[in-house]
Amino acid sequence: MSNPSLFLTVFLAGIILVVAGLGIAILLSPKSFNLQKGEPYECGIPTHGTSWMQFKAGYYLYAILYLLFDVEAAFLFPWATVVRELGTPALSSIIFFIVILGLGLAYAWRKGVLKWK
Repeated sequence: MSNPSLFLTVFLAGIILVVAGLGIAILLSPKSFNLQKGEPYECGIPTHGTSWMQFKAGYYLYAILYLLFDVEAAFLFPWATVVRELGTPALSSIIFFIVILGLGLAYAWRKGVLKWK
C-alpha cells in the first residue's frame, strides 16, 4: 500500500468505528425524560440566583499552574526510570527542563499569581 492509500484506509476506518460506536450507544442506551435533567446543577438542590456568576481569576490561575506542574512532574517519572542508561546528556537536559520550570514558577510568584486574596 502506498502512503496516501494507507492514510485513507486508516482515516475511513477511524470514521466508521466512531460512527458505529455512537450509533450502537444511541440504540442501546436507556432513554428517559425528566425535567430536572434540563436544569443546571442536577444535584437535587434548587439553585439560588443566576447561574452566571463571576469567579475570581485567581481560581483559574491556580488551576492552570497546578495542571502545568502536575503534567511536567509526570514527565519526570519515565525519565527517572532510564536515567542511568541515557547518561550525561539526559541529566543535562532534565536539569535544563527543571530550570525552565523553576523560572516559570519564579515568574508566577513575582507577578503575584500565587497570592490568595
